Amino acid sequence: MDVHVNPQQHLLENEPAPHKTPKTPAQRTMRKAFKGTAHLAKLLPTGTVLIFQTLSPLFTHQGQCHTTTSKVMTIGLLTFCSISCFLLSFTDSFRDERGKVRYGVASLNGLWVMDASVRLPVDEADKYGLRFIDFFHAFMSILVFLAIALFDGSVVSCFVPKPSEEAKELLVALPIGIGIVCSVLFVAFPSQRHGIGFPLSRN
Repeated sequence: MDVHVNPQQHLLENEPAPHKTPKTPAQRTMRKAFKGTAHLAKLLPTGTVLIFQTLSPLFTHQGQCHTTTSKVMTIGLLTFCSISCFLLSFTDSFRDERGKVRYGVASLNGLWVMDASVRLPVDEADKYGLRFIDFFHAFMSILVFLAIALFDGSVVSCFVPKPSEEAKELLVALPIGIGIVCSVLFVAFPSQRHGIGFPLSRN
């Protein structure tokens, strides 16, 4: 029985597989930036990061910042998000008798529960008291957020529209350096809190 071979199919089989176009240094840098942003964002309150990523392109007009108002609004956004990261580092959560998650703010006297109808026993509230490491994590959160802001092309273009070659290298290296250092410190000194915007504890 004769088998008919399609010559076009034979040519397609012998045709070399298309090779991927090599990426430019700028594309590789952007890819690393996006990966770095995604990793660092896990160390911050999700709501704060979402607000920044949503409003940043709007306030900066995609990095153009034609007016002083755009720059002032962008500075206001950065300030608000930085303060939010700092303050939310002092929040914590627990589950009440019904298993419902309750949030509170750490203080020297224990945990101040936001819902006034819920009270924690004194000995239990003392476990959530304010500690030095809370301030450490709060300041680290600000640094992590600033690193994410430096990864954002819209923010950088708004304040540095035409950076020099040295400035470009600094704008790439600085957030990566901050991210690496902060990531190592967060791993070495992990937070035991599960506050607003952070993953909840199973317990």
